[in-house]
Amino acid sequence: MKASELWKEILKAPKQKKELLKDIEKLAKENTEPTEIHFGTSGWRGEIGSDFTMQNVRVLTKAIIEAVKSEDSMILNAMGVNSFNEFKERGVIVGHDNRIFGKEFAYEVIGLFQSEGVKCYYAGEAATPEFSAGIIELKAAASVNLTPSHNPANYGGLKLNPADGGPAPEELTKPVEAIANEIMKKAQDVKSIKPKNIEKIDLTELYIKFIKKTAVLDLEKIKNFMETEKPICAIDHMYGTSRGKLARILSLKPGTFVCLRKEDDPLFEGLSPEPSETNLKLALSYLNKDSLGFAAIIDPDADRVRFADLKRQIPMNYFGAMAFHYLYNYKGMRGVVVKSVGTSNFVNAIAVARGVEVIETKVGFKNFRPYLLPEATKKAIVAFEESDGISVQNHILEKDAIFGCLLALEMMATLHKNMSDYLEEIESTYGRYYSDRTGIEIPREKFGPHIKKRVYVLKDYYKAGDLFKAGMLKKKILNITDIDGIKIVFDDLSWIMIRPSGTEPKIRIYVETKNLEEKNYLIEEAKKLAETIWQ
Repeated sequence: MKASELWKEILKAPKQKKELLKDIEKLAKENTEPTEIHFGTSGWRGEIGSDFTMQNVRVLTKAIIEAVKSEDSMILNAMGVNSFNEFKERGVIVGHDNRIFGKEFAYEVIGLFQSEGVKCYYAGEAATPEFSAGIIELKAAASVNLTPSHNPANYGGLKLNPADGGPAPEELTKPVEAIANEIMKKAQDVKSIKPKNIEKIDLTELYIKFIKKTAVLDLEKIKNFMETEKPICAIDHMYGTSRGKLARILSLKPGTFVCLRKEDDPLFEGLSPEPSETNLKLALSYLNKDSLGFAAIIDPDADRVRFADLKRQIPMNYFGAMAFHYLYNYKGMRGVVVKSVGTSNFVNAIAVARGVEVIETKVGFKNFRPYLLPEATKKAIVAFEESDGISVQNHILEKDAIFGCLLALEMMATLHKNMSDYLEEIESTYGRYYSDRTGIEIPREKFGPHIKKRVYVLKDYYKAGDLFKAGMLKKKILNITDIDGIKIVFDDLSWIMIRPSGTEPKIRIYVETKNLEEKNYLIEEAKKLAETIWQ
């Protein structure tokens, strides 16, 4: 059986079919089918045993090495080193999330790097934000993190971070892609090399050192709040790398947090391990309506987080705006707001009232880099995307779910109220925005660059001034933007957006309105448009 067929069997009944992982491991080691390497919004991803194989991971690792060895000035600048020798000496941090074969894939990467004289640090199981902080603390040249983030259990992934700790920019990923796809023609020539020695490091310790040094958060205030007020904070770790981290960072006793799904389960119960409203129900069931507290769910590599309490769901569209309001008003931060194009305009309303510029970018946290760099002329107070990622001024250039939880705790410690109450206080001044996102899944074999082209064709069918029908609704089109996909904005400032996913075989759909009754009409019409794109 092919890996894709095996995975279908496994994910239908993870407990009963777990033994089939032996066959997946065999395919991951022995499958020599080439693939096309492409970095999406956050690294390269593929199905384990199908295209994400030991051979293809070696090919990509070899491509990274060859890209830096070329000493092309653009590549060196994007990596943040002056030469290949400097790259070798500063070294690379290599680690993984807690999916199947993480260690085995990491060892393939380390073996190849070491064969070229590159110093390697092995982090083992570690969170994405910890890699970023670790790079800064060790002054490493880069990190390679074997994770596909929130994707289902059948996926593997590789995230490359250069010397500033941020997601690799296109100036680095594009030449690496080109080199990898050239090497792929003779992939069998890239042999597996066993690591000579393994230098282990504790990235959590380095992360703690980093956040104490930057002092963006008041960790002592948070710790005192947890010990004296004893809020109920239920954290669903989704069997991921965030488990145990919050208590360790705050030096709190085990049991201070209600920690859920913290055991080992690389199959995630067969669920898609993303921070969704559905997946958050377990954590919500542990809350008490008469107590301070919140529920949070964190994805496996700990770069995405979603919150809720018994009164409200608080997705990143809301939490990002709350973070800006808090950092501006209570922490005195100044700068700009940066968000991706599919993110709610709730933060815009708050920012406009304070004369703060709002900058919209393409989807993908790597697009926030220019505004999170220490030397940025327009420095982000907060940078966030609707898909549950956030970072702030003077923190790392990657999205960080662990930081998000700590910031939520500091808000509660400062304001002595639940997050939903704080949110409603802000909404009473700036209005309520109803945002949602969904998507259309496409068979992997039918998903590709042609889908992106078809999305952009939609722009030819609509223009400003046209009437747009969605069920019983008739809306006048104000404008159409194509920053990343197609976004149709109506004259009442509600909008829909359609774009191909950069991480999964999906067409993503986003909507926003200030009238709750209209939201489902817009979603259904957007779904119809999305269906026409691939069928």
